[in-house]
Amino acid sequence: MIEYRPSLGRKVFGWSLLGLGALGSVLPVLQGALFIALGLFVLRHQYRWAHRGMAWAQARWPRQVAAVEALEARLVDRVRHWRRRLRSLLFGRA
Repeated sequence: MIEYRPSLGRKVFGWSLLGLGALGSVLPVLQGALFIALGLFVLRHQYRWAHRGMAWAQARWPRQVAAVEALEARLVDRVRHWRRRLRSLLFGRA
């Protein structure tokens, strides 16, 4: 079951990564496959085709996909902590 979480910011960021991946596939300076994989990762909760692409990547590279998902969870927790801390500094303890 796909859990859709529509977000304009994630869509813009994911499509930008896919665009960099397309450029990277023809330019020798950028790693095209890396940007395409990251774009699919960001868009996996936005579109069904991106979710299928991530399922394929997880079947092919399960350890790496799990590591990226763990990194995302840590980043989300860190941002939530910073947000709580900033609120307590600005508005005092509630």
